Amino acid sequence: MDKAYYDEYKYLERNHWWFKVRKLILEQYIKHIIYNNKKLIILNIGSATGATSEFLNNFGEVRSIEYDKDCSIFSSKNLNLSVLNASITSLPFKSSKFDLVCAFDVIEHVENDKEAVEEMHRVCKQNGNILITVPAYQFLWSEHDNVNQHFRRYNKNKLKTLMNSILGNKIIYTSYFNSILFPFISFFRLISNIIPKDIYRKGAGSDFTIVNMDSFVNKVLYILFSFEIIYLKYLKFPFGVSLMIHSKKD
Repeated sequence: MDKAYYDEYKYLERNHWWFKVRKLILEQYIKHIIYNNKKLIILNIGSATGATSEFLNNFGEVRSIEYDKDCSIFSSKNLNLSVLNASITSLPFKSSKFDLVCAFDVIEHVENDKEAVEEMHRVCKQNGNILITVPAYQFLWSEHDNVNQHFRRYNKNKLKTLMNSILGNKIIYTSYFNSILFPFISFFRLISNIIPKDIYRKGAGSDFTIVNMDSFVNKVLYILFSFEIIYLKYLKFPFGVSLMIHSKKD
């Protein structure tokens, strides 16, 4: 993550329509499927500026790690969080330590994603849970992915193949999300690749900065995306801008 992006990202994680609804989707899933009213020992990998660690605290004891050293220092200093600087491919924990291992939009940043998932599997307890979200569909690649230093985007089959190569057939749940807005976001991403980025991108250049977070548009997008919180209780989306997978460890 670009250093100039830290303050911007801190605000984004707590106010942007996508981050706010993703949090609610994950919170709902963990509460109803993983959490059993017994405090979990949780590892949050790629905690960035801490918004995910804050909501995970509702479910137990959270250890947060962040690969970017400056970002981990920023979060520890400015947000009163204890964030360990470490890599997902070399986690500084004993094997079979955590009830829940999370990587929310992280493994796309890792060149060797198989090694990353193997480490998540190693530190997860027997019968523990691994919960991952990733950006979907390589054809949606844009400047947003460049700014966020992604190596790839995923589809369901690619992600399931990756998980099965390590965990066997222990996948509990897989679904796309951010599906209601998929046609509009897809159109924007494809068009954005032929428009000079300086015309419409602000700040570090991420898509997250295009919509003013105090604007009416941000509120409308939040409301539209929020409908998925209800739908995902009962169905799985066959497409979307993002993808979630939940696996168990034998």
